[in-house]
Amino acid sequence: MNDITATDKRTPVTILTGFLGSGKTTLLNRILSENHGKRIAVIENEFGEVGIDHELVIQADEEVFEMNNGCICCTVRGDLIRILGKLMKRRDKLDYILIETTGLADPGPVIQTFYMDDEIAHQLRVDGCVTLVDTVNIDRQLDEASEASEQIAFADVILLNKTDLASAEDVRKVEDRLRRMNARATIHRTAHAELPLERILDIGGFDLNGALDVDPKFLEPEYPFEWAGVYQLEAGEYELVVSGGPDPTMDLALLSAGGNRAGDAIDEFVESAVRIFSDDHWPAFDGTALVPAPRLYRLRLSQDLHRMSISIARSGPYTLFTEHLPEEFDLRIANGANEPVTPSMEREFKPDHEHNDQVTSVGITIAGDLEIEKIDRWLTVLIRERGLDIFRMKGVLAVAGYDRRFVFQGVHMLMDSQPGAPWQASEARSNALVFIGRNLDRTELETGFRRCLA
Repeated sequence: MNDITATDKRTPVTILTGFLGSGKTTLLNRILSENHGKRIAVIENEFGEVGIDHELVIQADEEVFEMNNGCICCTVRGDLIRILGKLMKRRDKLDYILIETTGLADPGPVIQTFYMDDEIAHQLRVDGCVTLVDTVNIDRQLDEASEASEQIAFADVILLNKTDLASAEDVRKVEDRLRRMNARATIHRTAHAELPLERILDIGGFDLNGALDVDPKFLEPEYPFEWAGVYQLEAGEYELVVSGGPDPTMDLALLSAGGNRAGDAIDEFVESAVRIFSDDHWPAFDGTALVPAPRLYRLRLSQDLHRMSISIARSGPYTLFTEHLPEEFDLRIANGANEPVTPSMEREFKPDHEHNDQVTSVGITIAGDLEIEKIDRWLTVLIRERGLDIFRMKGVLAVAGYDRRFVFQGVHMLMDSQPGAPWQASEARSNALVFIGRNLDRTELETGFRRCLA
């Protein structure tokens, strides 16, 4: 155990992460069911429209807080702060906090929360980031999803899970790849996420310096733009020149600093620029002329070179905020003689992290009982035909003739099921099913699921 855990009186927090289907819920169930003597609060985050993880977690009671319909590192980060605030009011009744992220979460912004909020930093500390890895599917996940790489990069402990489903040579190759990605993390080979809990709890493993090695801007807030530059422009005509780059569009805003000193022109407009870039309701841009104004311009870069006129009515400093770095698009402002204007000052910002837009969630809830032969046949065909596109399936089902819930979880071509809690006589039997994957067809999935009703 790191010495910090012996003297630090703050409540420890473990971030439990890993790509879809890596075994996070299995590990969480083990932690909650073992006789370790700790009073643990659990915060769950689901990437899905239907929250069912609380059904998959045993011994949930009142200590499980669920956040769904968003990514914990994006849209529901405020919910995380509010829940932590509630927990801090009863720290005397808690020994530990576990945060299980969605499989599509970047753990960096989650960990950052414990350093950016003074009250949270005073009462809670990150004990470690534990990342589970699906040995069978991780190579493909790393090639297709940046989140999988981020989860490994930030890990203090990596559970190389599901090793029982892979050959010894494949396990060795995956472990070698993980060590190249994160040499400082401790790696444990596991099946069904089974290992002594002292290897993942109270480890004092989180290293801020290590996080800064992964991301030097780790403690900086994220912005919807990546660069800003101040230009001292005389009254007259100019051009904004942009070449084709790695992205099909470029968002930018050109703001007039008025009579402000140039040294203040970036700082004073950051908040305004955030509001401008975050508003998706700007009118269409014709792509020919820019006017210094508090508005967003979205350039569509379908050609090799774009030239847009800028008319400056009054001399002074003007601040340009751009979604991407100028050098990626050879972006520049040129005067009437086609000479480039050099910014008097410039700054790079930490950009918002991005998710794979092709990865979506489909949640389906229907009342009534299912016929077991129909649901089994439908899922078998679905997995055979679409298994590679379905990263994760999970469901809590009411099956005709069974007095207990039918709980199943699936990853790509693999699926596991087990009986859940019994149905109470006073509650209506219903079914909740969640798919997370690529290019999902909501109508097709819902139609197929409804056909399984008894």
